[in-house]
Order: sequence, then C-alpha cells, then structure tokens
Amino acid sequence: MADEARDRSATAPGAPDADGVRVIAKRSRIEWSLVAAAGVAAGLAAVTIALTTMQREPAADSSSTPRVVSANAVDEPRPAAAFTTDAPIAVDRGRAAADTAALAALNLPTTPADWTSGDPNDLASWFQPGDPAPTMREVIETLNEMGIRTGLGAFNPPGTSPPLVGLAVPPDFPLPPGYVRHHQVTDDGVPIEAILMFAPDVVLRDADGHVVPLPEDRVVPPELAPPGLPIRRVTIPTP
Repeated sequence: MADEARDRSATAPGAPDADGVRVIAKRSRIEWSLVAAAGVAAGLAAVTIALTTMQREPAADSSSTPRVVSANAVDEPRPAAAFTTDAPIAVDRGRAAADTAALAALNLPTTPADWTSGDPNDLASWFQPGDPAPTMREVIETLNEMGIRTGLGAFNPPGTSPPLVGLAVPPDFPLPPGYVRHHQVTDDGVPIEAILMFAPDVVLRDADGHVVPLPEDRVVPPELAPPGLPIRRVTIPTP
C-alpha cells in the first residue's frame, strides 16, 4: 500500500505555476523494463508448473486404447500350421488305368521317326533328333526349293559367289587415279586382304591412245598394275 501511495504521488499532477502550467511526473524507461521482466518471469513460472503437473498424471492403459491399423500396414507373417496325418493316401487305380488307355487310344508317336507330320512348316518334317546340324547352304537351298525368297531365302547359298583372287594392295600404298581397293570376306566372315581393281568408270588407253579392254571382273592383272606396286596375289583363307 505504501508503494502504491508512493507511485500515485510520483505520478500525480503538481500544482500549476504562475503561467498555469501543470507538471506531471512519468516513470523512467528503466522502471518500465523492470515491470516487463517481472511479467515474463511470471509467465515462465506458470508454464513450468503446468508441464510438471501433466508429467505426473498416470499414463493411459494401452490395453484399453483402440489399435489403429493403416491401410498400407503389412501384418507380420504367421507361422505355418504343421500338418501331419497318419492316414494313407487313397489312389484311384481305376482312374489311372483309364487315363493310360485313353493315351494309348490317341496313337501318339513313340519314336522320333514317327514325329514327322508332313507339314512343310513343321521343323520335324526336315530334321529329327540326332541328325547333324544343316549347313547354311542346305538351309538356303531348301528354302529356295520351297519357293521362299524372303529371310534367309533371300541370300545366295555360300559359295555361289566365290571371292576374287587378285593383286594384294598394301594399306599404305598410294593408288593412282583409276584404281580402287576391293575388300572381301569369306562365307564364314573372315576378312580377306584387299585386292587391286579398276574403278567402274575408268577408261584405259595405251601409248597410241587406243582403248585397252578391261577384264570383265575389273581385277587388275599384273601387267596393268601401277608402277611401284609389289606383285603378289592374295591368299583366300580355307574354311
């Protein structure tokens, strides 16, 4: 009460002076800061008391709380139940005999020689287990005999167009105009050394200006080879 009276007296307006001016005293900034700090401390104390009270309350019984299962939850695998029995398993021998008789009535082939159906599209009509694997020539010739010219049948049988034998051309040899390198592979895909050939549009003339006839396969013979080329024929790899 004494403090309140002192506060009221400190802030009470004074008597007016000769000019009629009344002076009112106000609290200082420090006093207001102390009041604000006291209010914050009181609030923190209230929060601390509330939290302490909540922690001391007994926890709810989890057994009485309903269990919420998510739609995406996966139940734990349950152990499989053991199944044991001492009872004998009954076998319908009559049904088994009937099934065997029905299969025999179908007259299914029992040997590879009887598997041929006569259908040209059936692989068993052409090859049987134990037969040697057909060569590519045999496959293509068989397809062509059946009138099939697509797929593998569109290719010529191996050996139809044998590799050309000509003069070997080293990779670093500079070819003059009118000559080209011809690259080949065997039927097995083995690369063959490049040979020397005439370009498709070349016209060869002698010293008098007469046209020199070229070989039909355009393979350059040794006598028409360019100067400086080592004369050596390629060797075709054996299959």
